[in-house]
Amino acid sequence: MANSFLSRRAEIIQSIRTFFINRGYLEVDTPIRLPCLIPEAHIEPEQSSGWFLQTSPEMCMKRLLAAGHREIFQICRCFRRNERGSRHLPEFTMLEWYRVGIDYIDLMAECAGLLRFVATRVDCPDRSAAALVAQADWQYLTVQQAFALFAPVSAEQALAEDSFDEILVRDVEPNLGRGRPTFLHDYPAALGSLARLKNGDNRVAERFELYVNGLELANGFSELTDADEQRLRFIRERALIEGQGRQPGPMPDRFLADLGELQSAAGIALGVDRLVMLLCGARSIDEVVAFTPENL
Repeated sequence: MANSFLSRRAEIIQSIRTFFINRGYLEVDTPIRLPCLIPEAHIEPEQSSGWFLQTSPEMCMKRLLAAGHREIFQICRCFRRNERGSRHLPEFTMLEWYRVGIDYIDLMAECAGLLRFVATRVDCPDRSAAALVAQADWQYLTVQQAFALFAPVSAEQALAEDSFDEILVRDVEPNLGRGRPTFLHDYPAALGSLARLKNGDNRVAERFELYVNGLELANGFSELTDADEQRLRFIRERALIEGQGRQPGPMPDRFLADLGELQSAAGIALGVDRLVMLLCGARSIDEVVAFTPENL
């Protein structure tokens, strides 16, 4: 990483901390190595002596929420196998935050507030990206609307043909966040992950992703707090993992037991390396980290 990017990265991370501390959030530090993870068919975890390196701090952070902590954030290292490219690293830095008593609409507003705060307080090399993030007029598109605008088929048809992810990446994502940041929200229920279904419309989940200049930065949702429903979703994910020829890890039973104690809440994961990449005008994620895997 160039010296200028290294110093900007530090400034961005410090400004993130300042934002949350000013809002009364507690910074937490949870284990990186765990006996089980949330089963996710699209993510392959890294093993460590029979346990796993975290792909996200989500599970432990939600257990802290269930234990009574109301507003928490963490900046930490996460690990995912077979993820390498100009926007991906197998070891990367994640920001996650969770708050009791809000939903995904409130969380989108807070996410926008964070990025505006960072963009206006850090001397970013790419002033155009900083100005884009700092503006007040952000775009909100449902998944259905985005597919109608940019995809050759509807979101429903893409799901039915098992081509949703392919079409999203190829046709939809490159068009998002152009001219203003875009929240892509209201995902099909089948792609709800750990999100609750929308009040009054159980065809969609209260989930969103944030895009700026075609770059996905964050994934958040209103938290599903029904442990029985979450277990059923995990069972389906484990079946998909087995269908890929992989062995799923143990079921996260302690997480599911604690989930029943969780109040209404919302949470989000934001890629810190990608945010630095955006604000520094870097063409590759390799430019904004101190070391890449190939240089170790």
